[in-house]
Amino acid sequence: MYDRISELALRRGRLVLILTAVAVVAMAAIGVGAFGKLLGGGFEDPSAPSTRAQQLIDEKFGGESNLVLLVKADGGDIGSGAAERAGSALTSDLKGEPTVANVISYWDTGASSLTSRDGNEALVLAHIKGDETEQADNASAIIDEYTGDRDGLTVQAGGAAAVGNEIPSQVAKDLAVAEAIAVPLILILLVIAFGSVVAALIPLVIGLIAIVGTFAELYVLGSLTDVSVFSINLTTALGLGLGIDYALLMISRFREHLAEGAEVPDALRQTVRTAGRTITFAAATVAIALSALLVFPQYFLRSFAYAGIGVVVIAAVSALLVVPALLAVLGHRVNNGRLPWAKTVRSAEAPLWGRLARTVMRRPALTALPVLAILLLAASPLLGVVFGTPDERVLPESAQSRQVATAVQNDFTGSDESAVQIVTTGPVAPAELSAYATDLSRLDGAARVETSAGTFSDGRSTPPGPAAAALGRPDAQRITVVSDLAAHSDEGQTLVKDIRALDPPAGTEALVGGNDARLIDAKDSIADRLPFAIGLVAGTTFVILFLFTGSVVQPLRALVLNGISLTAAIGVMVWIFQDGHLSSLLGFTPQPMDTSMTVLMFCIAFGLSMDYEVFVTSRIKELHDAGADTETAVTSGLSHTGRIVTMAAGLLAVSFFAFGTANVSFIQMFGLGSGLAILIDAVAVRGVLVPAAMRLLGPAAWYAPKPLRAVHERLGISEGGPVEETRTPAKV
Repeated sequence: MYDRISELALRRGRLVLILTAVAVVAMAAIGVGAFGKLLGGGFEDPSAPSTRAQQLIDEKFGGESNLVLLVKADGGDIGSGAAERAGSALTSDLKGEPTVANVISYWDTGASSLTSRDGNEALVLAHIKGDETEQADNASAIIDEYTGDRDGLTVQAGGAAAVGNEIPSQVAKDLAVAEAIAVPLILILLVIAFGSVVAALIPLVIGLIAIVGTFAELYVLGSLTDVSVFSINLTTALGLGLGIDYALLMISRFREHLAEGAEVPDALRQTVRTAGRTITFAAATVAIALSALLVFPQYFLRSFAYAGIGVVVIAAVSALLVVPALLAVLGHRVNNGRLPWAKTVRSAEAPLWGRLARTVMRRPALTALPVLAILLLAASPLLGVVFGTPDERVLPESAQSRQVATAVQNDFTGSDESAVQIVTTGPVAPAELSAYATDLSRLDGAARVETSAGTFSDGRSTPPGPAAAALGRPDAQRITVVSDLAAHSDEGQTLVKDIRALDPPAGTEALVGGNDARLIDAKDSIADRLPFAIGLVAGTTFVILFLFTGSVVQPLRALVLNGISLTAAIGVMVWIFQDGHLSSLLGFTPQPMDTSMTVLMFCIAFGLSMDYEVFVTSRIKELHDAGADTETAVTSGLSHTGRIVTMAAGLLAVSFFAFGTANVSFIQMFGLGSGLAILIDAVAVRGVLVPAAMRLLGPAAWYAPKPLRAVHERLGISEGGPVEETRTPAKV
């Protein structure tokens, strides 16, 4: 296959480039529409009890309150005549909106829970109708219409609908800033690294193709299924990074052969035959790591698999087809546009990496143990990790929806918007409903329980009010448990668990929903599937590395070392984002680690670690198979690949670190954590731990049982091509 690719590039290179340009234009035209197809949610398990409760409430009771309007009187008294008239008019207008249901207003009910303690603020609660796509559009229109100054009132929007409206908007702004930082900086670094403007532009071209192609893919998938808008961030960071990685490897190998005196056709054939195979296997490891995200039911996580696998495949195919065509057309002109100080093409070897590997292999314990100690210290915050799901605190304090949430928490007593929602799956007799509500009202943390049979507090009931009838249906009952507990707190989650532990009314199932129930269900859903996802990644990675090395020890060594570097990077993120260190510098609010984003960061960083594992191991294996002893193979292999790996890792880290400028905290965490994991892997693992492990393992590093050696002889792949014979491992 690789020989055919090189011949295609040599004979039809210009045609390949023309067809590529046409394809890019077509993909760009399609991909522009991706933003209109992507959704802002996707953190819940569709089969979870809390999700089923929300669906049943939407179906039978008009929906949960997902919009909170915080209303302030300009004169300071929400009960004044002018404020009452304006508030009643606002409520009436909102009830007339066809996209709004279940409007509950202080001016309709006079409920104390809907007015602040100082009497200067009031709440209007409502439900925005529609599925997630319709709800986002409807919420945006309602918020624009009803917020701001209104007849002597100041209105701000909060609640889940407002948070869901603000986060995607903020992410889009953050993405523009990140790209404005990353792209020019990466171009400058590429020019410095290559010493040539022409050579530096090629990786950016491949990155652009990968991004544009994945946008087109997301448009198609977004038209068929739910896809998260946050997948855009991964597309840009990973597309730019992997496009650069793969093109960098191809160009470096081509220039190396040219510098050795090879003619352009021969240099290209050898480049595609070796680097092309490495790119194929490296891309496979990244794609497999990302495919593990498909096992989770949350479309937020699955969306990253759609985007990640797509961008990896497109980047690899572009590097295998477009880069050879460009190199065939350019030939020696790939070195054009040299910087004044770059008079010659750099040697492929990096003596510094060779000397480092030699030093480590001579004193493996002395050099590796301090590095291991530092990485384990960095991982230690994981011992106290707490997981959660995103809420308004991921936004900056200036965000309107966050200001509303803070006011509701601090100034109001027990808001219905943050209450635990219970819905029965069948009819409930009044006596049974009263008994169940009485038990609920006695639970720790329950301030009051509202039902169609009355309001209950501390086991005592009061007659139902005029709004109570809306909580009952012939085939279902809705029960609201209001508490003064902080949302997403341990106490709030304990209350949900206590509610679920109660026996429901006879003949029905009581589905428990609300914010804290959704948090519990999201964590449980991910925890249940995480072992399978990790096993899938580890198992498939083991097989790929075995096929590449012919050893069962090398895959195990890679998995262990990559696991150490990953836990170190995630531990640092716990120290920063959960424990709050650097919060003032980065401008975020400390909170539990985002469960979904942590899983995503693990899969991304693991895949990229294996990407560099293939880069390094392929060269070591090639030298070992040629007869070099282990020390020589490792030393020479790292001296040939060290510069490429660190250059690629540095450039990829820049594209992730650019998201550290984001104003959404879990995007900050994802960018900084992924970038840090890449650098730890490229420097500490590849530079120190790999040569130390190879020295300590000695000949055993290449061990495989006899039956598996036979499998490798038949199916194994090396950088130089299919394995044709078994060589006796050289002695150390």
